[in-house]
Amino acid sequence: MKLDAQVMTAPLKSFPETARYLEELGFDTLWTLETQHNPFFPLVLSAEHTRTIKLGTSIAVAFPRSPMVLAHIAWDLQELSGGRFILGLGTQVRGHIERRFSVPWDSPGPRLREVILAMRAIWDSWQNKSPLKFQGKFYSFTLMTPFFDPGPIRYPEIPIFVGGLNPYMCRLAGELCQGMHIHPLHTVKFIHEAIVPKIKEGADKAGRDYHDVALSTAAFVATGRDTEALNKAKEKVRTQIAFYSSTRNYFPVLEMHGWGETARALQKKSIAGDWDGMPREITDEMLNEFAIIGTYAELADKIKKKYDGVVDRLTLYECLPEPGQEKEWRPIITAING
Repeated sequence: MKLDAQVMTAPLKSFPETARYLEELGFDTLWTLETQHNPFFPLVLSAEHTRTIKLGTSIAVAFPRSPMVLAHIAWDLQELSGGRFILGLGTQVRGHIERRFSVPWDSPGPRLREVILAMRAIWDSWQNKSPLKFQGKFYSFTLMTPFFDPGPIRYPEIPIFVGGLNPYMCRLAGELCQGMHIHPLHTVKFIHEAIVPKIKEGADKAGRDYHDVALSTAAFVATGRDTEALNKAKEKVRTQIAFYSSTRNYFPVLEMHGWGETARALQKKSIAGDWDGMPREITDEMLNEFAIIGTYAELADKIKKKYDGVVDRLTLYECLPEPGQEKEWRPIITAING
């Protein structure tokens, strides 16, 4: 298992310094998200100012961008970084796709499958000069002239991860991808019983070994120097879990543990705008199931106990070391990444 870093929101101009800092501390990969900022721009700066840390999106929203646009972005980042780029894609949910991005929502799983296949056809045409002939239900690419062909690069095998929880996305990861980003609202039981079996189904369909699909996730974490700091952090995590648990897409995770009524109660409170009341629905039992809880001195052991042999890559959700915290964090990162 590798410990990665996830930067959710930060000014673009801060990324050269941030990326160098995280690389020096020993994180294996730096992931960016599509939330308040474009997920690719920070990786351009990070690639230029680092040498060893891997760089990826967790996730970039696929559908607002043509597969041709995604192919160019990934190709350039892979070349600039010297083969360190990982393209993580996701579908988002219908409301955001239609109302925030103003693009069609239609068969998201099959459409994302075509995005991946189309990009690989485009990359093959650039690397091997093969004719571009991709015809699908949602996309068609049949024109590539020399003027628009960037040509071959040193590391043409660009890893693709997909994000999600539902069975189709798990099967898609198993069939076509190098990895899967599992949503932070998960449990080890859900990974073992719901996600891995579906990845295996997809891998079996494609004649692949499902172990070749890396499992990556972000984990909620409550940590601090002492008990007082830890208790404060626990309440923040309780709020994070309540927010995600109120979304229908993630009900299956709670239902697997018999917490379906809690999920529905949280949804009602979110609709009513009762944001202060939502965290009170998250019991200590739920908190311990969804989160890693421990002081800095305990954190490495707690991470390994919970996730070793379960996932290949772990980030800590909204929990990053800041300058001046090297003394606390370096032993944690070293204990996991070596």
